[in-house]
Amino acid sequence: MTVSNDRAGYDARFKRVTDFIYDHLDDDIDLNRLAEIACLSPYHWHRIYHAMYGETIAATVKRLRLHRAAGHLAQTAMPIAEIAKQSGYKSVHSFTRVFAAVYRMPPGQYRKRGSHTRFQPEARQRHAMYDVEIRDVPRTKIISVDHTGSYMQIGKAFDTLYGWLAMRNLITPQMRTVGVFFDDPDSVAESELQSRAGVILPGEFSIEAPLQRTEIAGGSYAVLRHKGPYADMRAAYQWLYGDWLLRCGREPADAPVFEEYLNSPRDTAPTELLSDIYLPLM
Repeated sequence: MTVSNDRAGYDARFKRVTDFIYDHLDDDIDLNRLAEIACLSPYHWHRIYHAMYGETIAATVKRLRLHRAAGHLAQTAMPIAEIAKQSGYKSVHSFTRVFAAVYRMPPGQYRKRGSHTRFQPEARQRHAMYDVEIRDVPRTKIISVDHTGSYMQIGKAFDTLYGWLAMRNLITPQMRTVGVFFDDPDSVAESELQSRAGVILPGEFSIEAPLQRTEIAGGSYAVLRHKGPYADMRAAYQWLYGDWLLRCGREPADAPVFEEYLNSPRDTAPTELLSDIYLPLM
């Protein structure tokens, strides 16, 4: 598939903008500044972005900041006032109101009762077992973009991937979205974590950097379905490795874990997100 210079130019513009958003979540992001980075009139840029990604730029910034805030609430003891400030809100009250509208509970309650708490030791006394299914997975080809750094920021690679596919009208209902994770975030420095944002897409077509073709190893996998915000999934991993795997009588295979995302954060409430975690087994 050949791509016009104009289309390639749009690819570069989208990547510059998404990179800027991810790198400046702590700053006041001026939407007109994003238009300058894209080298487009604000009137046209906003419409093009909305058509490409299915949400406004303002909605993207809000979603990413709340996603990061949920991670802080689930995984750290950072004060809510500091989280609110980092998320761009002038008061805890306004942050609480917006967070509760999206995550269906205020930040303090989310920290104590969010879906991540289902996998904490005290919760295991109330739940005898979680559903884990053993599946045989065929060796599967994926198109992907590499990501280095916090797993919470892999969306940056997904935006690059989706932008490239969307510009070529390659996004279809049959497409499956996966994330491949190579390192343990508890033993590897966050800045060095290696992951891969990918899609499983039928058909043959040419690609170019930063996209690449790679494979998911075939074999037996333990599959845990997680419902809730992506920020809560770390607790699910800890239960899967630290509880289920030790009791199941199986050993992990020499292949990375991967996730499949069954709906999209762009049009699904965080509490309704569905993700399957695939742990390879010997």
